[in-house]
Amino acid sequence: MKDSIHPKYHDCQVTCGCGNSFMTRSTKPKIVVEVCAKCHPFYTGAQKLVDAAGRVDKFNKKFQGKYGKAKAPAGQA
Repeated sequence: MKDSIHPKYHDCQVTCGCGNSFMTRSTKPKIVVEVCAKCHPFYTGAQKLVDAAGRVDKFNKKFQGKYGKAKAPAGQA
């Protein structure tokens, strides 16, 4: 291995938005994440509710219900 081309590894504190924290090694001294294994729905089995109806309404408003419909030929109006 060549000298002075590899990053320096430090003990790193990883902190999640839920308050969980753990130690690992990284090139950064501190890492902040939004989700971890303690709060992620896949690992906890808890389901987060998503505002799907609001997303559909936003999509329909953006395209005004015309998305995916064929356009009329140029000669016809």
